[in-house]
Amino acid sequence: MTERVLRMVGNAHIDPVWLWQWPEGLAEVRATFRSALDRLAEYPDFVFTAGSAAHYEWVERTDPAMFEEIRARVAEGRWELVGGWWVEPDCNLPGGESFVRQALLGQRYFRSRFDRQASVGFNVDSFGHAATLPQLLRRAGLDHYVFMRPQPHELALPGEVFWWEAPDSSRVLAARLPHEYCGPRGALDGYLEAALAKLGDDWREAMLFYGVGNHGGGPTRANIDSLRSMDGMDGRPRLVLSSPGRFFAGVRGAIERGEVELPVWRGELQHHARGCYSAHSRVKRWDRTAERALLTAETLEATVALALEEEAAEDRAPARLEQAWRDVAFNQFHDVLAGTAIEPAYDDARDSYGEATAVAGRVTAAAFQRIARRIAIPLDPQMRPIVVLNPHPWPLRAVVELETGGVRDEDVLVDEEERPLPHQRIQSLATASDWRRRIAFAADLPPLGYRTYRLLSAERAAAALPATPGELRASDTVLENELLRAELDPATGWIASLRARTGRIAGLELAGEGLGRAIVLEDPSDTWSHDLVAYDRPLGAFRPVSVRLVEAGPVRATIRVDGRFGESRLVLDVSLAAGADRLDLRTTLDWRERRRVLKLRFGTALESASARATAGIPYGAIERPADGGEEPGGTWMDVSGRMATHRGPGDGRAGLTVLTDGRAGLDARGSDLGLTLVRSPIFAHHDPRLADEAAELLAYQDQGLHRLHLVLLPHGGDWRAVEPARAAAELAQPPLTLLESFHDGELALRGSFGALEGRGVTGTLKRAEDGGATIVRLVETLGRPTRASVRLPGGRYTDLDLGPWEVRTLVVPDDPARPAVESDLLEGPLSDRGPVSGPPTRSRPA
Repeated sequence: MTERVLRMVGNAHIDPVWLWQWPEGLAEVRATFRSALDRLAEYPDFVFTAGSAAHYEWVERTDPAMFEEIRARVAEGRWELVGGWWVEPDCNLPGGESFVRQALLGQRYFRSRFDRQASVGFNVDSFGHAATLPQLLRRAGLDHYVFMRPQPHELALPGEVFWWEAPDSSRVLAARLPHEYCGPRGALDGYLEAALAKLGDDWREAMLFYGVGNHGGGPTRANIDSLRSMDGMDGRPRLVLSSPGRFFAGVRGAIERGEVELPVWRGELQHHARGCYSAHSRVKRWDRTAERALLTAETLEATVALALEEEAAEDRAPARLEQAWRDVAFNQFHDVLAGTAIEPAYDDARDSYGEATAVAGRVTAAAFQRIARRIAIPLDPQMRPIVVLNPHPWPLRAVVELETGGVRDEDVLVDEEERPLPHQRIQSLATASDWRRRIAFAADLPPLGYRTYRLLSAERAAAALPATPGELRASDTVLENELLRAELDPATGWIASLRARTGRIAGLELAGEGLGRAIVLEDPSDTWSHDLVAYDRPLGAFRPVSVRLVEAGPVRATIRVDGRFGESRLVLDVSLAAGADRLDLRTTLDWRERRRVLKLRFGTALESASARATAGIPYGAIERPADGGEEPGGTWMDVSGRMATHRGPGDGRAGLTVLTDGRAGLDARGSDLGLTLVRSPIFAHHDPRLADEAAELLAYQDQGLHRLHLVLLPHGGDWRAVEPARAAAELAQPPLTLLESFHDGELALRGSFGALEGRGVTGTLKRAEDGGATIVRLVETLGRPTRASVRLPGGRYTDLDLGPWEVRTLVVPDDPARPAVESDLLEGPLSDRGPVSGPPTRSRPA
């Protein structure tokens, strides 16, 4: 019989935040790395493995001498760098670009400090893994992946070592740990026997982790001595002190020699701890807000650099944006973003997310001002200019709101050609003075461009034609324009009817049991919701105290539902804009329930048998069974199928997409979608510990005030009809507005700096990390091959093909004589690790 080899990986999984705050985590990182260095000096065959670039950066700042020792051990080959990301994040909830930045920060840090980067992705304690990760790993130089959750009782895999394939067909070699990611401090006899029992008999070479973890510690002398004594004894396998890189090298060698053929797993790796999709809803919202604010800031920074040939001001040094991304990436650590840390840890997270968002806001404001001051706006004492900017590289129509002073009801809003536009007065945020006014109007904006609207005094606008309002009618229970009609039930506060008036689904009723049903459910589970599959124990629903029309004008109309449940209050504003094909739902919730869940449910009039539930995931989408299980979502969810009562033209296929700007837990039950708004377990409560709620002073999550913006998009066909990834980006990154002054400039009153063409293609724009170029990231979001055309600020053009779900990155040099080239996610030359669809990129003059 061939000798069995068990590669023993000495490591220390360290939670920098969990049942402690980050300063304690930093101290434990230092202590653990010191211990590992001591073991390396004592045992010549010992090998240590550690990931999370943030941990190394901590040591570099606080103990430079020890950091130099680590560098020497890495160069020696006895300290293996793994992970390649800033931390071990939650692997479901961050946006797609956040995973790119985890690798950009982590791998660049490793290269700059150690002259090498990781090849093994490493997330042993994360609570599930999105289906799109293999592509993002592969294109960041991470060809291998180690994880532990979900464990075998949570997900049966075709093998514990397998090819993990993303929807775009990218593959990484993945391994699930057979038994834990950390071990006891003493001898490992029992630990080893438990692992061997889980491995079974059908293996020849396997990998087992050991070392004290979570709060740190790493391998002990007792660990290593016991491994030496057990090596090959009493029928045990050979025990080799090793690392993940060496294990995967052996597997690849066996594959190349034809000794093994591995199975392929396509799809996500779920489920563990479904409560983490909704625990501490505020941190989910902070993360979404900060990520999108940084993307807007980078887009405008790149636009100014290319279109106006202005590099960023000194007060926006690149290091400040990098630090902001580091703050966001750190807080995506799986026990922070998942909501499972202690309460004070979220004070730290709130502050650092706030710092990142503030940095992004300053960069955005400075770039916007640099653009606006270049616009030629002639002096007119009876006119007030308003510049509105679209941060997206595609055309955008949106209702924008603006707060200013001295606006009179008779003032007229006009565009660049002095064509009057409808606007309406809405509730001001400054209730102390009637001088401050807030107005809303619909803006049609060019891609990555701006328009200059103007408020004219009535006298100045005397010759202007009257504004033409859209077809918008409203009452206390009905909202209607030329495209949609919504009717609310005053007895329940639910949207009882949603009917499309035009298009393929004209006349079809899309609301079934009711849209926007605020249902409260019992939740006896711990913070993680261990062993729970679904929240399905209803206690009741919010009941309306009032249902009334609170806004009515030429731009939009809003019905407000004011509801109560127990000591909690939910105010739901349902809005329809003139000419809009969507309903906006804005919720203001004062939540006072404990160990309960609040879901908004959206019951459609689709046949349950034909219903298909789809949700956005990081840089992709996934269809899941509509079986009521709690699932992780991104920025949108959808149910599509055949209309139950279809009698008209067409095939009767339709659906409803729900966009969210800050929630991630969702479910589908047949044709009924559910979005988890809040959940109130005890902070950091882990079964089987029983909490004495009567005797202990306990903190419960999600208490107090919450605000959320949702959008309902009815459609014909399936979810692709509304391009939800683009629609969700528009919700998260609305147009920017600026009250301007009068000045000369070389820019016209209306302009576009760039554009992205290609249905369903989204993208990001940023300055290259090393300067002298712009990075363009393109993502295909509909699962279909397409052609994308990119027009960049400054007149550069690039065309390329994208395969289904493909992510491609271009480096466009500032020098127009140099062509655009494709790069990996680290902004380096594209390797030959996998095929890339489409012809070589090219540039052409405007």
